[in-house]
Amino acid sequence: MTGLLAVVVAYLLGSIPFGYLTVKFSTGKDVRAAGSGNIGATNVLRTSGRIQGVATLALDIAKGFAAVWIAAELTQSAPIWTSAAALAVMAGHTFPV
Repeated sequence: MTGLLAVVVAYLLGSIPFGYLTVKFSTGKDVRAAGSGNIGATNVLRTSGRIQGVATLALDIAKGFAAVWIAAELTQSAPIWTSAAALAVMAGHTFPV
């Protein structure tokens, strides 16, 4: 049961739109209205600057790491659940809630 919880938490972590949030909190603008309309680090870099772009990239990497780390802690490093959490965080990043 904890493995399933880890996968759900990973998906929800992946769904956090850090590109949108970093730009909204730092400039008050909506990054989706500029550049390619994507909330990814590249569009944030192009439209909002280096600091927000690097912050977005770092936070996106951190949420992937955190999801797998949480799954490993909850399941005593069971490979199937840590792998499922890695896939779930990517799915949440690509197809957010």
